[in-house]
Amino acid sequence: MLVLVTGAAGFIGSNLTEELLRKGHQVVGFDNFHPFYEPAIKWHNLEQSSLMPGFRLIEGDIRDRSALRGIFESCEVDAVVHLAAMAGVRPSIHEPLLYADVNLTGTMVLLEEMRDAKVGRLVFGSSSSVYGGSADVPFREDQPADRPVSPYAATKRAGEVLCHAHHHLFGLDVACLRFFTVYGPRQRPEMAIHAFTRKILEGTPIPFFGDGSTRRDYTYISDIVEGIMGALERARGYEIYNLGRADTISLQDLVRLIEDKVGRSAVLNRLPDQPGDVPITYADVNKAANHIDYIPKIDISTGINRFIEWYRES
Repeated sequence: MLVLVTGAAGFIGSNLTEELLRKGHQVVGFDNFHPFYEPAIKWHNLEQSSLMPGFRLIEGDIRDRSALRGIFESCEVDAVVHLAAMAGVRPSIHEPLLYADVNLTGTMVLLEEMRDAKVGRLVFGSSSSVYGGSADVPFREDQPADRPVSPYAATKRAGEVLCHAHHHLFGLDVACLRFFTVYGPRQRPEMAIHAFTRKILEGTPIPFFGDGSTRRDYTYISDIVEGIMGALERARGYEIYNLGRADTISLQDLVRLIEDKVGRSAVLNRLPDQPGDVPITYADVNKAANHIDYIPKIDISTGINRFIEWYRES
């Protein structure tokens, strides 16, 4: 199978690309190396993939219709995994127009080029943030997701809806995967586990928002990659799946866990709750288990150990 992976140089995209190549698939990676964080990190993410047979990298923007058309005209693409997006709840509040342009216009451009090229299978990277501030946990795919609390979350929910329109009108098979706080090797440097580990080891203060009671369903990258692979292989029609660990940990307990693993105490820079943050994310993954054989394997303690090992070696 030849898979187009948008956002291939990012955290999830680069890990997925390697797994696809290891399993004997061909991958066209598409990325614009946006300086949301240091582009050199993204180039480094692809070093292993660039040494493997079956990989081709194309640098370009997801909003560039001619660039995407060129890929579909030159390659017999079987499926697309769409991970390219402006990411992050807090920065989306400061740049909502950019987030709407990239995440919505880019997704629509991709959908239209897939339709013209008659590529019939799409995995869309969505987010647990679409559930907003709901306290009805664990989150199920059939509960309302029409009250997002950040522009980022709104664009992800809107992306799911755009995908449904193309499924309904043109028969596109779409699996929308709602990722729950993914972490592990290559995690973006501003994300909590990466930033906390770095700052604790440096002895610099970590940003600690609120009273520490907020809870997140942290999901290790290898589980997410397995979920994407399952969706590629098994999902048909239009479906939405939660991909999480189906467990939660509070912010204060997460910091304590990292402190224990690195053997140092954190210096806390206590800050108020941030706009766009939610009290809890918690995935019900029964649907994903039943439909695409998704079974998360890595608990938070094991995952933190693996991340810290990678961080110290990188």
